[in-house]
Amino acid sequence: MSVRASGQFPVFGRRKEPHTIIIARGDQIRHFTIRPWLAALVGSALFAIAIGYLLATTYLVMRDDLIGASLARQARMQQAYEDRISALRAQVDRITSRQLLDQQLMEDKVSELLQRQTQLTARHGRLGQVLDRAAAQLPDSAPRPADKPDIKAELDAYAPLRTADAATAAFSLWDTRNDLAADESAADQADKLFVAINQSLRSIEQEQMERVTTLAANAYETADQIASALQAAGLKVDSEYGKQDVGGPLIPIDSSAIFDAKVKELDEALDQLETLKKEARRYPIANPAPGQPITSGFGIRKDPLLGTLALHSGIDFRYAIGSPAHATAPGVVTAAGWNGGYGRMVEIDHGNGFATRYGHLSRIDVKVGDRVQLGSVIGETGSSGRSTGPHLHYEVRHNGDAIDPLGFLKLGMKVSKLL
Repeated sequence: MSVRASGQFPVFGRRKEPHTIIIARGDQIRHFTIRPWLAALVGSALFAIAIGYLLATTYLVMRDDLIGASLARQARMQQAYEDRISALRAQVDRITSRQLLDQQLMEDKVSELLQRQTQLTARHGRLGQVLDRAAAQLPDSAPRPADKPDIKAELDAYAPLRTADAATAAFSLWDTRNDLAADESAADQADKLFVAINQSLRSIEQEQMERVTTLAANAYETADQIASALQAAGLKVDSEYGKQDVGGPLIPIDSSAIFDAKVKELDEALDQLETLKKEARRYPIANPAPGQPITSGFGIRKDPLLGTLALHSGIDFRYAIGSPAHATAPGVVTAAGWNGGYGRMVEIDHGNGFATRYGHLSRIDVKVGDRVQLGSVIGETGSSGRSTGPHLHYEVRHNGDAIDPLGFLKLGMKVSKLL
């Protein structure tokens, strides 16, 4: 069988020959046979390289846009953070400013409250003396002053900007408070505390004013009653009392001076009352034998020894022998000894022309020139002198003339509760 030069075989058909690459260089000749799988491998590698090149080219082309977008996003985030930080800083500044303002306001309020407490303390000191005097003059109607408030101690226990517990503890000391809400700030709690303290201070101030006004009215009323009783009994009253010859233009005063004016008015009322009391006590209006019955009155009566009509210059009290005889007003003893029908007698000069006599005593405990006080024991009762039994003979004389002591005794019973 012959092979054709063209490489085709008549029996088996045409045979594919592998591709051969021949490289001739001078005397050297090289050839390479290209296999199908090798061609496929080389083609795949070239394709992969081309794809990679294209991808790399595309990435490089788009890389600037991605970097720009990333930078822009980071810039936006940074701006947002800076805006947030600025907002938080502004909020912190506002909170700090508000705290400083609240603290300043509270300090101002505390200063004001402490100043008012100082004023109340000063008032309390003045009222203490005036009310002590009023208690002596008006023992049944003089109220005592309220205890002065210690505002500083309450405020020292309260720290609204330090701890809420301290604020709650201090706030609980005041009954006028409202229940605190859970969302209330320390400043709100402090405001409520200041309101409660301010109301308490105003209440104390108002109570002081009312007490001073009431005491002045009571003093004037008591003085009027004493003066009326003395005038009704025909006794002399201070010519200056009750005069109202006053006048002048109306000039309003500042509210802060009202308290001083009220205290001054109370002082004047107590002065007038004290003057009238001293004047009333100068008169013999007390009972020389308290609790004892009167057996014989003043005036014309049948003489107990002779049975004829005669003037009885005093009143007789049934009194057991040895009982104390009391002076009915302060004065000076002008007689102390035996005096005819009086028996053992004591005479006391009370001034203003008034004198009293105490007769039929069994014992005399004073001497001429002694100064006695209201209620002093001058001797003991008996039946000395012109007497039919143990008793006390009591006389009241004005400028030497005997007057009915019963009017003085009635006057004394009327005003004794006022003295």
